[in-house]
Amino acid sequence: MDTIKLLEIAEKAKENAYVPYSKFHVGAALLTKSGKIYTGCNVECASYGGTNCAERTAIFKAVSEGDKEFEAIAISSDNPGETYPCGICRQVILEFGRDIKVIVGESKGKHTVFTIDDLLPKCFSGVDLQK
Repeated sequence: MDTIKLLEIAEKAKENAYVPYSKFHVGAALLTKSGKIYTGCNVECASYGGTNCAERTAIFKAVSEGDKEFEAIAISSDNPGETYPCGICRQVILEFGRDIKVIVGESKGKHTVFTIDDLLPKCFSGVDLQK
């Protein structure tokens, strides 16, 4: 699947965001190595700690369905530029592989592709727990 198509799916997913406080819609589209796509949107809660980001929503949906091998995740938001995953989302993405592509931007505009290793260098991961 090409990056533009995955971004288009993320853009569609952001329409379902529940954001009564920030009004900042975010959508994510997660591509598994088997070719399946899981979408997610951000879900806010009055107790902000209960809020969940779009990226984690998509990943948790995939894991709950038994998919744990990911190829790429595209992120779209109301921001006219690139919106990057927060630190917690970066850590969760990393949990499933350092080579996962992270696509940020717009399907009809500028977009950039990174690996999670680019966005979270010198990280703490499950490898460190094996030492």
